[in-house]
Amino acid sequence: MVRWRSGTVTAVRRSWRGAMELDVALPDGTQLRALAYPALVGTAEPGDRVLLNVGALVMGLGTGGYALVVALPDRLPADPPGAGDSRDTGHLVKARYTPLQPIMLGVDEEASPYRAVLADADDLAGLPVVTADLHSALPAIVAGIRADAPTSRIAYVMTDGGALPAWFSRTLDGLRDELVGTVTVGQAFGGDLEATNIHSGLLAAQHALGADIVVVAQGPGNLGTGTRWGFSGVAVGEAVNATAALGGRPIGSLRVSAADLRPRHQGLSHHSVTAYGRVALAPAELVLPVGLPTELAAAVDEALVPLAARHRVVRIDTEGLDAALRSTPVPLSTMGRGLDADYAYFLTAAAAGRYAATVAG
Repeated sequence: MVRWRSGTVTAVRRSWRGAMELDVALPDGTQLRALAYPALVGTAEPGDRVLLNVGALVMGLGTGGYALVVALPDRLPADPPGAGDSRDTGHLVKARYTPLQPIMLGVDEEASPYRAVLADADDLAGLPVVTADLHSALPAIVAGIRADAPTSRIAYVMTDGGALPAWFSRTLDGLRDELVGTVTVGQAFGGDLEATNIHSGLLAAQHALGADIVVVAQGPGNLGTGTRWGFSGVAVGEAVNATAALGGRPIGSLRVSAADLRPRHQGLSHHSVTAYGRVALAPAELVLPVGLPTELAAAVDEALVPLAARHRVVRIDTEGLDAALRSTPVPLSTMGRGLDADYAYFLTAAAAGRYAATVAG
């Protein structure tokens, strides 16, 4: 259920592409940190009354720890230009049948400038597609690609397992000069291009954005219940299948950690074991960095044994990857742990990026 609050904006803390972080005072004097998406609710200013959803904040969720602005009820934004004619503005409804459902122009709709190139697009022609569980792997994968292929055209396909608005991600804002664009698929929205599903999103990344490498991962946040199947990262296996169905080259970025205190994520995370071992029906290349600590490497190798019947394990030299990771334009963080606190996680992601750069030629 929604936990509602009404308050007044006291300050704009900071802004990035698509989002504004606000200070909001409640009638009882409580101060909250809130997030507004101007494309949905308008641009907030000090003194504005705001309606808030505080559920994630009350629950203490890390990634979602904001009060979210639902409306500026006293100063509603104007309708977008041409809003009455979907032939010009699109008719893709995302976050469907929720109160803030946006209507977007699909990349392959008739009004899209990419309609002609995508109308009959059906083949990725061996395009390397790196699939990852968590959004936090994205900058590390990009760093690995850039280490060997600084001019590669990298696109990000964001699935809807985590945050739905791409605008939530400060990582994406910081990577804007590293990517040729973002395609938001499924219920996700706010990318440079909008696609109905992962298949059309992959085709858009190649044929509309001109990518020679694609990274697929969910947005910030990860839904999980601590059970074998109850986590949003199962979509990694579906991304492998979609890539293979379209003639692409699936490259698996594995979730490896020596720092996560939860047994199910130590060594090779059960997320990777389930997604690649049970959900991915097509073969992929699963990448590991050479030189992981001995005990960690042994645990990962053991966990990979049942996956080796379908997938090929590739081991990649890591020379130069440390420097690449330390020079990323955005901070590296996963579950609150930075590069040095969870080094194996980021190094493994960077190795997958390096391999993708190698096969992209």
